[in-house]
Amino acid sequence: MKIVIASGKGGVGKSMLASSLAILFSKSKKIVACDCDVDAPNLNLWLGEISYDYMKKVSTSEKAFINSKKCIECGKCKEVCVFNAIEKKDGFKVNPFLCEGCGACKLVCPVNAIELKPVENGEIRVKLTKFNFPLIYGKLYPGESGSGKIVEELKRKMEEFDHEIAVLDSAAGIGCPVIASIRGSDFAVLITEPTPSGFSDLKRILEVVNHFKIPYGIVINKWNINEKLSKKMKDWADKKFLGKISYDRKVIDCIVNLKPVIESESVVKNEIEKIFQKIEELISSY
Repeated sequence: MKIVIASGKGGVGKSMLASSLAILFSKSKKIVACDCDVDAPNLNLWLGEISYDYMKKVSTSEKAFINSKKCIECGKCKEVCVFNAIEKKDGFKVNPFLCEGCGACKLVCPVNAIELKPVENGEIRVKLTKFNFPLIYGKLYPGESGSGKIVEELKRKMEEFDHEIAVLDSAAGIGCPVIASIRGSDFAVLITEPTPSGFSDLKRILEVVNHFKIPYGIVINKWNINEKLSKKMKDWADKKFLGKISYDRKVIDCIVNLKPVIESESVVKNEIEKIFQKIEELISSY
């Protein structure tokens, strides 16, 4: 059973909820947690972990390299590059921070002076948490592309661990890493906040979830910052509504002190436990 926690908008409490659900599931099930936000991973912090037990660099993309000895400086590669990655400085050179590895330059080069080579664009980390379940997370290196492919590598690594339930913390938005996170999941927990942008982005992520025909439930975080809109969103969610979480300053204190929310004295703890019980009931029928 793969449960993905997703949100169309960032900063709505996705990793906070994912960490809490992972801890709660681990009390009765063999689980594995996976942080699929490779651009800004922080699930480890919500779990109170700052170190890792294993790290491996991965290569999921390519970049162009120009052989200066073969190059005749015709400039065709520079003309065809839509990313402006080819610069003329003492001959033609590729700026690795701009190159997307599309291969257009290689195709137009008349003397085969350009080669596409794999590059290490990210890394995967593994940590056995103090809650006795493995956390898989990674990061895309600055200036590199291929976040969706890194997520696929994370999920492959996740499958190496024996588990009954996998909790996947998706990135925000609806881009490649989010699609890679959601695809293949069995249930989606969509978390949002009562703001116009939060409501709008919830509808966008729902389109992705429905595309993959994944059952889902909706959680409203910080519901008490706008009770009127929260009620509107709850009514809109109807039977898909899983519960609501209050805005509480103690949640911020938790992340500052690397203390899991589910172990705090915040009112949020009881609210998340109720949401967890509903999720347990729902997935038991799948």
